[in-house]
Amino acid sequence: MAIDAAGRAEPGAAASGDTGEAASDVLELVIAVHRLVRSLRRASSNRGYSSTQLVVLTHLKDVGSARIGEIAAHVPCSQPTATTVVKGLQGLGLVERVPDEGDRRATLVTITKLGLAAVRAVAESRASALARRLDSLDDDERERVRELIPLLTALADAPGEDVR
Repeated sequence: MAIDAAGRAEPGAAASGDTGEAASDVLELVIAVHRLVRSLRRASSNRGYSSTQLVVLTHLKDVGSARIGEIAAHVPCSQPTATTVVKGLQGLGLVERVPDEGDRRATLVTITKLGLAAVRAVAESRASALARRLDSLDDDERERVRELIPLLTALADAPGEDVR
């Protein structure tokens, strides 16, 4: 994947026939994104929540409500693990179980206002850590990063294969 001077992926760059270089670029991108996310996690506060709890809370923030099986599939983890995580979050007042209107035998897990506040606090902590790093860049570099936001968002939201 070739990147132009503005930090955008060049259309058709991977189709140029040099698949080895393209694969290497893709691998370097995966490693760089992973390192950035991991370092932001270390440099910020999780407010005492585990990564699994944060994944569950963020998922519920995004989808509104979900059954335990859907949560387990998203995390991914076993249903018993998802049940344990949800019970812990429920005990903290971050989620609640409500009857599924479509199936009275089932319950849905929904995030509470306190849960939303927890997700926001962790996200703000990570954003603050990233902002400190962005401050070390010059204006042109910060603008290049800013221009990448829509592209990275599109890549994150693109349908892909789930390998589990």
